[in-house]
Amino acid sequence: MDSNDISFENLPRAVAHLVSEIAEIKFLVERKEPPIIPVKRIPIDIAEACQIIGKAKPTVYTLVRKRLIPCYKNGKKLYFFEDELLDWISQGKKKTLKEIESEATADFKKNFRKTSAESNLKSKS
Repeated sequence: MDSNDISFENLPRAVAHLVSEIAEIKFLVERKEPPIIPVKRIPIDIAEACQIIGKAKPTVYTLVRKRLIPCYKNGKKLYFFEDELLDWISQGKKKTLKEIESEATADFKKNFRKTSAESNLKSKS
């Protein structure tokens, strides 16, 4: 509500607005949390992207050409966002031997139960 909108007729609405604002401030103070301010995403150029992912410029250009890396193009200039590059890196995680073994064991148990149940049904028929 704007301060210019306050008149005698709008007084109840203005008071309700102030009460809601005070309630929100009180809630933030009680929780001792700072107000949430959206973070600005600032684009970076190819040189900074190369430093973040640890690759040479020609390699990054190749990844862009093959559409393997998240990027944006405005005119002839490429832009990247640091958070997207870090997500891209984390998506390429190689599984450890322990993770591969546990997945194989789980798949084996699942398929073993399925095949043993099917063979039991066939033997009863």
